[in-house]
Amino acid sequence: MSTEQSGSEVLASLGVGPGRRLLGLAVTGVLAVALLWIAVSPQPAPFGLRLLMLLLALLETWVVIALYRATGQRLELTETELRLSGGATLVPMSQILAVDRGLLAFKPSNGFVLRLSQPQGRRFRPGLYWCIGRRLGVGGLVHGAEAKQMADVIALRLAEAGRD
Repeated sequence: MSTEQSGSEVLASLGVGPGRRLLGLAVTGVLAVALLWIAVSPQPAPFGLRLLMLLLALLETWVVIALYRATGQRLELTETELRLSGGATLVPMSQILAVDRGLLAFKPSNGFVLRLSQPQGRRFRPGLYWCIGRRLGVGGLVHGAEAKQMADVIALRLAEAGRD
């Protein structure tokens, strides 16, 4: 796990396996097709309902495309930042206040939530992470063991810095 990119050693890496990716894409794709089928089926239905189903099918198609793009990347933790494998920084380590992986935490499946010192805006990569204000949720279709390892490394770094 010591992939080098822009001079920073990767301490932990987190991604989506091909099986989970395929299953996630298949489930969301089938939902998009089902919604489209309901919208154009020959069964009698009010125009408003058909229009709603068509809009939902288009929205679900957008989710399939976003899921495909997002799950093709990995999250990488370095000593200075949490970033995407393409190099885009999600959050600098200096802004992470705490890691929450508790049973009752509002977190993605197989993941954890980072409490941040500054709001980061809203970002969403289905199956990989979401960010709303001062919370960054990591997880979804990711491997649970990799997510636990990354959360442990972050918690250790915070403890060493005296922030947790």
